[in-house]
Amino acid sequence: MAGNAIDQTRRMLSLVTYLRERPGARVADVARAFGISEDELIADLDVLPLCGTSFRGGDLLDIDTDGERIWWHNPDDVAEPLRLAADEATALLVAARAVATLPGLREGDREALVRATAKLEAAAGEVAGASSRLSVIFESEGGVFADVDRAISERRRLWLRYYSPARDEITEREVDPIRLFAVGRTYMEAWCRLSEARRTFRLDRVVEIKLLDEASDPPPIELRDLSDLSSALVQTGAEDPEVVAEVGPGGRWVAEYYPHDSAEELPDGGLRITLRAPDPGSLRRLALRLGRDGRIVSPQGLADSARDAARQALAAYGE
Repeated sequence: MAGNAIDQTRRMLSLVTYLRERPGARVADVARAFGISEDELIADLDVLPLCGTSFRGGDLLDIDTDGERIWWHNPDDVAEPLRLAADEATALLVAARAVATLPGLREGDREALVRATAKLEAAAGEVAGASSRLSVIFESEGGVFADVDRAISERRRLWLRYYSPARDEITEREVDPIRLFAVGRTYMEAWCRLSEARRTFRLDRVVEIKLLDEASDPPPIELRDLSDLSSALVQTGAEDPEVVAEVGPGGRWVAEYYPHDSAEELPDGGLRITLRAPDPGSLRRLALRLGRDGRIVSPQGLADSARDAARQALAAYGE
């Protein structure tokens, strides 16, 4: 899960500094200092030898343990100033932009990552331009798919923690799965006990999933035509007016939620998104929802309308 991976990464970075200053540290003492179990510490130590100053494997951390003490045999070899090759800088920039979009990432961590990415871009120079043409999407569909498939075959209810990009929040809910299908991505159609309605869930947005012992019992419903479902979000055409919006890192979800013609990377980790809408005015609500995370660039009339609506909303709060 995203939150655990982030916590472990932060802990392991601190662990490197801690061990450098304490050669031969006792396993029990280190585990106590970091507030984790000895088994968790050993798991971290199993990963550290795979890390180093180069992903080519030339300068990996030579750290091992006999179960009682921890030894780092080459701390001086990896202490020299880091010099990134072009491919290393590209990999770091692509990974940093991808991690910044992870659901559940603390806002402070996201902002720190964006600042670090901007500094790396400045140092990388022309390499940064090449990295902006690459993107990574984290997907956890494999295990989730297996659990959903099993729940459907065994007629069992599911418990989910699900990320909603529209609200930028993770909710817990129980659902009775109906079917799996793919329209570009893999989805589960289910009866949601939280909203007491049929809902469609994207599998790569399921943060955590558990099979429950309770039987699945969705009410009798008519299955929808998937061709209609695939276009149900927003139906647009080439003749529809063009809208350009710029969003910050916290608004990148727009590119996933709304069909668009293009999404260009911005220096701050955001996107410049070009999309079409039969009624551009319907995107005014999107602009208000984004707040400081985005703005309408064009058409000018829509941008002015969104600003006026924001001012009126603020004035209402003032009253």
